[in-house]
Amino acid sequence: MKTRLANSEEWIEFEATEEASPLLRGFGNMNRFITSLDGEPFEGMAVRLFNPQTKLWSIYWADSNVVSFDPPQIGSFDGDIGKFYAWDVFNGQQVLVLFQWDKRDPDYPVWSQAFSTDRGKTWEWNWYMYASRTSV
Repeated sequence: MKTRLANSEEWIEFEATEEASPLLRGFGNMNRFITSLDGEPFEGMAVRLFNPQTKLWSIYWADSNVVSFDPPQIGSFDGDIGKFYAWDVFNGQQVLVLFQWDKRDPDYPVWSQAFSTDRGKTWEWNWYMYASRTSV
């Protein structure tokens, strides 16, 4: 979505490359996200760690705009849908952030992001990423 939390209906579409690697004997993974936004290079990085005691994942995101880790998104999968939540601040406003992974088709997973300003009663979906696997 071009403008978040502004009742926008304008979307920006772009191509990107994502490279993923397993970590810590399968208890984690890391990925690099590489693209160009408005003609400027953009790179992101996610580190995901699974806690076998709590059965929860923590997702840590950093990118070349902010160059620090966001608060971790914490959650789990129920079947093929994973939901991960964190409180954050967007444009000076506290928001509940939802990352959702849909892996019903493992060769074409979908990641989406939503913000809530009312503690999760309503959501503005503001990013969809449609992935596809390529052979190496």
